[in-house]
Amino acid sequence: MTDVTDGVLHTLFQSDQGGHEQVVLCQDRASGLKAVIAIHSTALGPALGGTRFYPYASEEEAVADALNLARGMSYKNAMAGLDHGGGKAVIIGDPEKIKTKELLLAYGRFVASLGGRYVTACDVGTYVADMDVVAHECRWTTGRSPENGGAGDSSVLTAFGVFQGMRASAQHLWGDPTLRGRKVGVAGVGKVGRHLVEHLLEDGAEVVITDVRDESVRRITELHPEVAVAADTATLIRTEGLDIYAPCALGGALNDDTVPVLTAKVVCGAANNQLAHPGVEKDLADRSILYAPDYVVNAGGVIQVADELHGFDFDRCKAKASKIFDTTLAIFARAKDDGIPPAAAADRIAEQRMAEARRR
Repeated sequence: MTDVTDGVLHTLFQSDQGGHEQVVLCQDRASGLKAVIAIHSTALGPALGGTRFYPYASEEEAVADALNLARGMSYKNAMAGLDHGGGKAVIIGDPEKIKTKELLLAYGRFVASLGGRYVTACDVGTYVADMDVVAHECRWTTGRSPENGGAGDSSVLTAFGVFQGMRASAQHLWGDPTLRGRKVGVAGVGKVGRHLVEHLLEDGAEVVITDVRDESVRRITELHPEVAVAADTATLIRTEGLDIYAPCALGGALNDDTVPVLTAKVVCGAANNQLAHPGVEKDLADRSILYAPDYVVNAGGVIQVADELHGFDFDRCKAKASKIFDTTLAIFARAKDDGIPPAAAADRIAEQRMAEARRR
């Protein structure tokens, strides 16, 4: 346990990936809740980010994920033009085994104890119905059902935003903002990936999918038998003729093992924290692979849940999410002007907005 604490303190106070304002460790023994709430920044406003429910291998891994995800949310919210900082929460455990109403209510009480510094929503392992339960104890809860005053499933606009990022990538690389005739590989066809597949097919793309869950694959292929299936992600990223690779599962998809074998010319997906470590963005650039920064293109969901705080309007949110197309093009232009990878260009733009907010 000492090593865990030392690691957390180093990340918070010494690492370049740190700088978080607050980290809260939560435990409710009666319900079995163990959770971490990380607030990276409130420079632009209350921290906003989802709650991930996942069976982490260790507490250290859970804390590290919360810290990384919270930091990513600061940049995502800044690039999306939202008046929110970045935060994230993780609940430790298998949601299929330990998720109960009592546990979610206990979690809601911990979020409420922060007095609005952190606004929660759905993420991997949590759903609209869960946020409805959390909201019984915490008014700073978004991603609720329409019946309970919420915006519903945020994966719809997340997928739409990723699709806009793909269109911008196509415009930048091939001079035409369409995926017609392009081969797109989607890794992970769960909540977001399945909506993304629909957009791609409607636009005339050739789609190849993979997922660790057979039922997720079947749900797609039964509706769209023309969609091809790769045995696994390792096979997908090596697919001949692949134009775009869309990582839509967990983070770390772009690493020292996967980047050298990628056949795609573009990476644009919904997963958070796709770059496994600093330097991967340069490896992609060195291979002339265009990377659309994950936290820019997958911001449609956070745009949706942020709007819920002000009285949700889907058309207004979709219009905001449509701007991801322009934002992505602006990042590619900044990257070219500054002679840096797109991920670094996006970071510079986001950091500039946060810095200007702190000076006000």
